[in-house]
Amino acid sequence: MAKHLRIVGIVQGVGYRAWFQQTARSLHLSGWVRNRMDGSVEAMVAGDTDAIDKIIVWAWCGPAGARVDQVVIADAAESQITDGRFDLLPTG
Repeated sequence: MAKHLRIVGIVQGVGYRAWFQQTARSLHLSGWVRNRMDGSVEAMVAGDTDAIDKIIVWAWCGPAGARVDQVVIADAAESQITDGRFDLLPTG
């Protein structure tokens, strides 16, 4: 299973990407996370359904200092994700 997430709010400059990467790795998810030019954060996650459900719930919290206003979720193709890795990508 794979999902594309776009997290909107105060999510840049507060360590959100590093927090998301650490959380995803702890859940054994594959994928990536990056900042967007519009101030949001974008992520692709693949793995176990329960783990993806957990990271979606946790995406609403984020690290201290973050304020999440919206999490937009869409289905994604697992082929877009390198299995076994969770990367921080440059701003896109």
